[in-house]
Amino acid sequence: MAKRNPPKIYILDTNVILHDGTCIHQFQENDIVIPITVIEEIDHFKRGGQVINLNAREFARTLDSITGTALFNGGVTLGKGKGKVRVLITKELNKVVKEAFKEDNPDHRILSAAIDIQSKEKRNVILVTKDVNLRMKAKAIGIFAEDYRTDRVSSIEEIYSGKEIIEGFDDALLQQIYLMPFEIPAKKVLKLSKEETHPNKYFILRNSERSVLSWLDSTNEKLHRIDKNPVYGIKPRNAEQTFACHALSNVNIPLVTITGKAGTGKTLLALASALNVKREYRQIYISRPVVPLSNKDIGFLPGDVESKLEPYMQPLWDNIKVIQDQYPENDKNHMQISTMIKDQKIVVEPLTYIRGRSLQRIFFIVDESQNLTPHEIKTIITRVGEGTKLVFTGDISQIDHPYLDSQSNGLSYLIEHFKGQKLYAHINLEKGERSELAELASNLL
Repeated sequence: MAKRNPPKIYILDTNVILHDGTCIHQFQENDIVIPITVIEEIDHFKRGGQVINLNAREFARTLDSITGTALFNGGVTLGKGKGKVRVLITKELNKVVKEAFKEDNPDHRILSAAIDIQSKEKRNVILVTKDVNLRMKAKAIGIFAEDYRTDRVSSIEEIYSGKEIIEGFDDALLQQIYLMPFEIPAKKVLKLSKEETHPNKYFILRNSERSVLSWLDSTNEKLHRIDKNPVYGIKPRNAEQTFACHALSNVNIPLVTITGKAGTGKTLLALASALNVKREYRQIYISRPVVPLSNKDIGFLPGDVESKLEPYMQPLWDNIKVIQDQYPENDKNHMQISTMIKDQKIVVEPLTYIRGRSLQRIFFIVDESQNLTPHEIKTIITRVGEGTKLVFTGDISQIDHPYLDSQSNGLSYLIEHFKGQKLYAHINLEKGERSELAELASNLL
């Protein structure tokens, strides 16, 4: 019988707890150490309505429920098959940390706690932090450090694209598919598929002579031909944009994700599709998380709250203007957008302002959603009411959040976990359509 490795010791950084308030239950049989510095930092985040504040409160309640002085000594077990959790109180910086880093701050106190434990334990000691700089500092002084991996997707290269190209069709069959007005049995076509099929997946069926765009319905039984139909004046320019317009305009698919690099038309198509099916919904909400570039707080900007937030919302208004300008000023479609904005049928607001609102019969677009954590994504989806369509758009290769990356952000997590669900569709936009120069810059720079 193979000898089992002894449980490891994981030391948690503050940002891990703020990212996932239930994190202490995710380490199986391994032990968890929480430096007292982390408890002090968590105390600063207890008040507020953001997800990090909710996580801070949830974690504080969990820790408070663990009674007895053992929490500060040998530790308290978290249950059958689980390890122990304990809070470590340290008095001053370890000599190694003091010599390497002159400043006394929370990060260095966490490193000091890790060194103290490592010097006393024969087991593997691992610092878990979402701060890449702290991971580098830890490794520099001989402490093994890693990211919090519980909600990371396995590989960004293998993430679900939402479409597949199937080749090698007999031309007579392709022509027959193209001429059929509605649908064909899926088994007849998908036997040539080399990938896993999912409900609401899109296909390009082609040979050397022609191609047909199609959609696999939520029952996985029939393929439907799709045409390049414009949505509120915006005409899709490629196959992926056509697929996106179909998913966005389909009222029977309440959850849609659209990914793609800058200039692929994610936000524009989402807005145009929302306007195209506006009769089905009470309001159109367009929102995005406020994550300042260079991680400067919005307080850094001049003016009142509205003035500070305006730069983050302006790209959404720009997209609305692009759609409106598809029509002359005296056209009813042009005037209708102005009327909808005036009557608050179209609402553009930061994601923070949306919290607590009733999301009944809303076409709700969350832009730049790659800057949301998995917990934030879950919070939004679980608040959706009947008749609401939820659309998340974003570029998973362009993360502005300091503690997220292409594998740990909420959008990647959502795509990975929802693929195959009948209420969900996804499409990755590949080709930039903003301009030839913009596409070249996106590919080369």
